[in-house]
Amino acid sequence: MKTLPLISYFLAIPLVMIISGVRSVSSEENLKKATFAGGCFWCMVKPFDSYDGVKEVLSGYMGGKGEDPTYDDYAKKGHVEVIQITYDPSIITYSQLLDIFWRQIDPTDSGGQFVDRGPHYRSAIFYHDEEQKKEAGESKKALEKSGRFDKPIVTEILPASMFYEAEDYHQDYYKTNPTHYKFYRKGSGRDRFLEKAWGDEMKSEITNKERQYAKPSSEDLKKKLTGIQYDVTQNEATECPFMNEYWNNKKEGIYVDVVTGEPLFSSLDKFDSGTGWPSFKKPLDSENIVEKEDRSLLSVRTEVRSKHGDSHLGHVFDDGPQPTGLRYCINSAALRFIPKEDLEKEGYGEYKKIFKE
Repeated sequence: MKTLPLISYFLAIPLVMIISGVRSVSSEENLKKATFAGGCFWCMVKPFDSYDGVKEVLSGYMGGKGEDPTYDDYAKKGHVEVIQITYDPSIITYSQLLDIFWRQIDPTDSGGQFVDRGPHYRSAIFYHDEEQKKEAGESKKALEKSGRFDKPIVTEILPASMFYEAEDYHQDYYKTNPTHYKFYRKGSGRDRFLEKAWGDEMKSEITNKERQYAKPSSEDLKKKLTGIQYDVTQNEATECPFMNEYWNNKKEGIYVDVVTGEPLFSSLDKFDSGTGWPSFKKPLDSENIVEKEDRSLLSVRTEVRSKHGDSHLGHVFDDGPQPTGLRYCINSAALRFIPKEDLEKEGYGEYKKIFKE
């Protein structure tokens, strides 16, 4: 992949250049680390997690003097909330990661980030070698010269020190607690600031995702799907209970939209509702789910559709188990199941880590 230029002229180039449909196999010795601080680490993982070449994104602590920090004492020990990215530089470069980083933060705020205040929430780039230090410096200077912000860029560039991995419940928070993550991110003011600061560039990332999960034409769908799959996803039909492919599937893996392949649900959230249809406590990625009011049966229900494919999936009810209290009742015909052992080869390797060995 051609290296994306530094921010001095990446402003004119959409991030589609970074996204590729080709999944490459990387050897461990070629992988590198990148570490960024951008306020709450919950909000910093997802923006990097979907890019080809990014192998892992961990939340943690860095930059302090105290050892073995926890969420209760990391600030007292002088640490900052960070994410550490393991990436393949032959697929995604450090300069590209920097480009993504700047689009997630307020680089003019020295007192924290958005609603989170204090030095432990400040922004910083922790470089792992001299080349990273050089690229980070050049990228920062280019952003300053761009005039995008009317205040000084105060994001620090610091040498990386010991990385302490955060507690398990902080990892992949946008996946494990999608509803709370969504409300927290919106309420923090981060998204409003980024939309104002970056405008069209932020929208281009959404467009790229839509392109990745583009819906085929009606003619192609009729060739690709079975009769029941087409009727369910395109005509809001409902398949028979207990006579569908996944109602009793107990294998580990994820369920994706049969039309577009966008990730929808995980076996980790599947439960036996006794209804004869696959039932889930929550989505795997709430941003791929759209809920609409449905009055088709002389009653008010909440329909569930996929965001990018606009496929009818089923309905969501409030009689599910805790902690969500929800039951996503989904048609098997709207889904394709990918076992956990096939996630890498099917292009969903980033979801392997949610399944504990």
